[in-house]
Amino acid sequence: MQRLHDEHAAELWRFCLRLTNHDRARAEDVVQETLLRAWRHRAILESSPPAVRSWLHTVARNLVIDEWRSRRAHPEVPVAEVPEEGGEPDRSDELLLSWVVAEALTRLSAEHRGVLLECYYRGRPVAEAARRLGVPEGTVKSRTHYALRALRLALEEMGVTA
Repeated sequence: MQRLHDEHAAELWRFCLRLTNHDRARAEDVVQETLLRAWRHRAILESSPPAVRSWLHTVARNLVIDEWRSRRAHPEVPVAEVPEEGGEPDRSDELLLSWVVAEALTRLSAEHRGVLLECYYRGRPVAEAARRLGVPEGTVKSRTHYALRALRLALEEMGVTA
């Protein structure tokens, strides 16, 4: 737990501050509950540091969302305090998701990773992916099918659920 704290507490604290709109007390509660859940699920601590960090961020984010959902009576916001449109959007969810998927992709075989990169990330059609990978189109199709299944399994092993 000391290693977990040393490696991830500072980043987790900053992340929770952003999630709670810089409410220090709520952020402390979220960090504490997140680390407690990590202690209860010690198997996650055996993963690589990026996987542990993404798991911690996912748990913290879910805790904040659950807290928000549980408060059904939201106070009205005065018109003067309504944020203006066009501000910088919060991309922390997208960043967290990209870290998680990147970590999960490293757990796939080179063949599965290659076909997913060609078809999904580079947006190439099956025929062009097949040409670039040097395999028949049918192989690209079947590898894609099994690669997606393997990716889903890797994400589930990391604690990510749909």
